[in-house]
Amino acid sequence: MMRILLIEDSASLRNSLSIGLDKLGYSVDVAADGSEGLSMALMGNYDLVILDLMLPEIDGLAILKALRKKNLDVRVLILSARAETNDKVSGILAGADDYLTKPFSFDELSARLVNLMRRGPAVQANDKIVVAGFTLDLQIKSLMYANQSIELTPNEYKIIECMFLNRDRVVTSEKLSEYLSGNYDYISKNAIEAHLSSARKKTRNIGATLPIKSKRGFGYKVVELNEINS
Repeated sequence: MMRILLIEDSASLRNSLSIGLDKLGYSVDVAADGSEGLSMALMGNYDLVILDLMLPEIDGLAILKALRKKNLDVRVLILSARAETNDKVSGILAGADDYLTKPFSFDELSARLVNLMRRGPAVQANDKIVVAGFTLDLQIKSLMYANQSIELTPNEYKIIECMFLNRDRVVTSEKLSEYLSGNYDYISKNAIEAHLSSARKKTRNIGATLPIKSKRGFGYKVVELNEINS
């Protein structure tokens, strides 16, 4: 279930959105001011934050900048009455993934949320992820192990990228297919297995073991060093 944090100071809008999102199957927490919202966002492990800009105590733009400074893997949708182009540009440049102006329809908000989560996890362009001795560089799209570069095909890289970004979760073959194809095509489980098999062979050739295991009936999971051969 996707976890959403709604930071909105209008009690009526906050309550109506919370009820609507809950009916759609989302897990929703709410905050009524910027101070509470920032604290919850930093500690709550949310998938997405819906963020008003004009908030008491701490404004929305300051919250957004703080989240991006921490490199949190979270999508941010700004929901604001500020409709000027400059406001939208400032929000996007500060790290927002989308910007929706008030008033709006709930159907449009719902569609925006679905679209945001289809893009895959939110990351900063210069992030590096280290797992079991492997270093994935998201900026230059490379995988290293013990200072050795592993030459991957684009699909092999994307599978490993998706898995490392979701290293605390089980990832289904359907999600991997969506991540690889961008919802425009379907990549079969057999094809995913073939790409993973090739990537595993390349890592074995340099004396390493790719830390991705299949969980029968569920999907795939990134594992720790002591779990790789278990």
